[in-house]
Amino acid sequence: MENSEKTEVVLLACGSFNPITNMHLRLFELAKDYMNATGKYRVTKGIISPVGDAYKKKGLISAHHRVIMAELATQSSEWVEVSTWESLQKEWVETAKVLRYHQEKLEAGRCLQQDFPVPERPGRKRKWAEQEQECSQKTSLEPTRKGVPKVKLLCGADLLESFGVPSLWKSEDIAHIVGDHGLVCVMRAGSDAQKFVYESDVLWRHRDNIHLVSEWITNDISSTAIRRALRRGQSVRYLVPELVREYMEKHRLYSAESEERNAGVTLAPLRRGADPAP
Repeated sequence: MENSEKTEVVLLACGSFNPITNMHLRLFELAKDYMNATGKYRVTKGIISPVGDAYKKKGLISAHHRVIMAELATQSSEWVEVSTWESLQKEWVETAKVLRYHQEKLEAGRCLQQDFPVPERPGRKRKWAEQEQECSQKTSLEPTRKGVPKVKLLCGADLLESFGVPSLWKSEDIAHIVGDHGLVCVMRAGSDAQKFVYESDVLWRHRDNIHLVSEWITNDISSTAIRRALRRGQSVRYLVPELVREYMEKHRLYSAESEERNAGVTLAPLRRGADPAP
């Protein structure tokens, strides 16, 4: 299939990234290889979107540091970048809304390129702003424009299985994520994601839009394990990007004290009856 006939895909990973690890970066590579190998898709970009501080997860350090570490981790990547939009919001933002934001941003950008030439006469900036607003209004009312990449949620099996936890996700958000966007899930060893999809009516209904990726070279690195090692003064070299390791050590980000941050505070999704960040 020619590239022009393939659906372009942008992979979006939402989460705490507390801290980002080599495993987070491997998810993107595994998902890209899988999607491209289907012959139906062409992955053009990856986006890392760290959750904001209002999420209130226990042990969650400042978004300022988490964003910087994600940017350091992706410095050498030619296709994965970091979005600060979610992390800068004063209130916690549901994953479905983050997906919608990035999809509309892509559609608005393509709309401006295709539908509106850049004004060259006096009043150019004002006219351009008016056109951008008009385009934004159009894309919010129309289905995905032809030729615009489709934003899909990239995740691990833990997030997929959390769909079944009561009160963590709004049912309409799950339907929006898997129905309107799609899910690319990298399965860990021992997980039975296919069975979970089968046992969920909403996931089964949209099973063609859920892509389950096998991780043949297993990697069990987790942010929790990294924080634990750092609290105990143990090396995390080669488990996280070297620039990230240096940054964590320089700023002494993780300790017994930092792990108690937000202790006793109700997680944002449970306060609002919506979805969690992994």
